[in-house]
Amino acid sequence: MSVRRGLTSPGGPWRLGHGLIALPLVLIAAITVIDINTPTTIHLGPFLVAAPAITASFAGPGVTGAVGVLAVGAQVIIGELHGGLLTPNHQAQIAALVVISVLVTVFRYLRDRRGRQLNQVRSVAAAAQEVLLRPLPHRAGPLRIASTYLAAEAEAQIGGDLYAAVPAPGATRLVIGDVRGKGMSAVGEAAVLVGAFRGAAYRNLPLPALVAHLGNSVYWNTTHLDGAEPESAESFVTALVVDVHHDGPFIEMVNCGHPPPLLLLRNGTVQVLEVAETALPLGLHAPAESDFRVERFGYAPGDLLLLYTDGVIEARDRTGTFYPLIDRLTSWNETDPTALVRRLHHDLLRYAGGTLGDDAAAIAIAAPSGAPR
Repeated sequence: MSVRRGLTSPGGPWRLGHGLIALPLVLIAAITVIDINTPTTIHLGPFLVAAPAITASFAGPGVTGAVGVLAVGAQVIIGELHGGLLTPNHQAQIAALVVISVLVTVFRYLRDRRGRQLNQVRSVAAAAQEVLLRPLPHRAGPLRIASTYLAAEAEAQIGGDLYAAVPAPGATRLVIGDVRGKGMSAVGEAAVLVGAFRGAAYRNLPLPALVAHLGNSVYWNTTHLDGAEPESAESFVTALVVDVHHDGPFIEMVNCGHPPPLLLLRNGTVQVLEVAETALPLGLHAPAESDFRVERFGYAPGDLLLLYTDGVIEARDRTGTFYPLIDRLTSWNETDPTALVRRLHHDLLRYAGGTLGDDAAAIAIAAPSGAPR
């Protein structure tokens, strides 16, 4: 499950509401008939400007311009029947209607062009998301997996949060991380780490060696490729690398300054998987394999593992209160990973009023109840 903020295409409203064209046409006809049949001292012609203005709200520039021409034509007819077109009053009304119709049509054209540009940008963002954040497999061995991603940027689909999963001997290996900062530099750092993680999958490295490889990849990228950018000199990535073993099952992890995962036990309680020794975030220095310590936790069939980034727990409501993730999980008592991430996704947006201050990602992993111990 991933975020897709829909954007209506420029022609969409017209296709959906083409029947609305009757409204400005009826309006033009009604104003024309009423004005012709009222005394010359009463002028209803200026109300014709409402026709192109209304049309611009649901139709494209071509239809808006056509309605504007009809409105001007109606004003000409009214002027001809009410004292002639050469009267200053009717000339002023016609001129004003022409100007406003042109402005409304131009505005609609610019709006549609902007919409097309946004569609192009979002299509590129969607493609980038598919490359950087490939959808996680719904199943990996006996494991069931679901994920969600919410970008903080209003017009973006990806940001500085990352996740990925690869197969490992007898296990599924996952990484989840959060790049310091926002924007394209954060996306670039995320791409470096995810690329290094996937690229090392075939080597089946032990966890400490893999995390050292990831740390060196991020550090080398920062110091050799992005060293000219002041922001990059202070960049780092908090990350959690986890092996979820299929037989057992049990969990092995290395935590590099990342929020600890949560284990939703079958009895409805939530266990925080705190490691005894948290490593430094990646990218601050060139690490060695000895810098990282693997810790193991039990993971019984029917339990649900939740990995997440700090954008989840640092989301705030209108009073500034942080999102109570553990309280929510305890009250929900979900056992299905897809149901959990979907509920978390919607509840988090509702809690934060629809807009997050930081990117947020979450992965839920469950072993079927019949999985071997």
